[in-house]
Amino acid sequence: MRSIWKGHIRFSLVTIPIRIYNAVDSEETIKFNQLHKEDNGPVGYEKKCKKCGKTLTNDEIVKGYQTEPEQYVIVTPEDFEKIKIKSTKVIEIEGFIDSTEVHPTLYESPYYAGPDGPVAAKTYTLLAQALKASRKVGIGKVVLRDREEVVMIAPLDGGIILYKLRQTNELRKMEDVPQIEKKDVNKDELKLSISLVESMAAKLNELDLTDRYRDALREMVEAKIAGKEVVSVVEEEKPVVDIMTALKQSIERTKSQKKPMEKAKGEKKPATEAKPAKEKKQKVA
Repeated sequence: MRSIWKGHIRFSLVTIPIRIYNAVDSEETIKFNQLHKEDNGPVGYEKKCKKCGKTLTNDEIVKGYQTEPEQYVIVTPEDFEKIKIKSTKVIEIEGFIDSTEVHPTLYESPYYAGPDGPVAAKTYTLLAQALKASRKVGIGKVVLRDREEVVMIAPLDGGIILYKLRQTNELRKMEDVPQIEKKDVNKDELKLSISLVESMAAKLNELDLTDRYRDALREMVEAKIAGKEVVSVVEEEKPVVDIMTALKQSIERTKSQKKPMEKAKGEKKPATEAKPAKEKKQKVA
């Protein structure tokens, strides 16, 4: 696993050398190439100047900030190097908070953080265990790919995971979503809805979350490689039923799919013959 960033986590007077790694495995993604329809030639990505039409190399391309129409300020790599802020090489932890304060909509990308060298391993492990024991997460900032990001560090399986967080002002409001209205709900429908939710309660690791589209895509590609006909599957449309009937039928179906609990099976002791009762001696008068 190759690191994408090298620096330090710092809080108060504690500094831990770390490396950051991508947590998402991009190899699991099925990728396609763009081809020329007539001869299957790969289609390249040409960087052309929109002004003169010339195809450019990377060395001929610079970055510019537009100030007015067709007016730019050119920014060179040396200019970027002159920007010296702590978060280019240090994740400065501003504080530790309860994870419940971070709304799920703020989570953007996960990364793994690992110790940089054996000397850092002890302090790294200490921080991971302290976060787990205190049930806190650290909030700080770091520069990743030419942009300062707000990040959260949290414990995970004995290590530390780092989440890039969105800014709260980047999120739209739920109230802006069309057709959301506050309506009174039928109490009987609500009661059945709650019953259905409770009847479908499960653990995350019990759910089948397989990427069926990716599997079907892979099967389709393999079928074409083998010269087989690709068979399409049309999903049958289900009739629309009223909400009460649908809820009742759903609850019954969920109950029928639940496996009955197995009775405890204890080891049977071998049967033993009953001992004959001792005869009482009669006293002779």
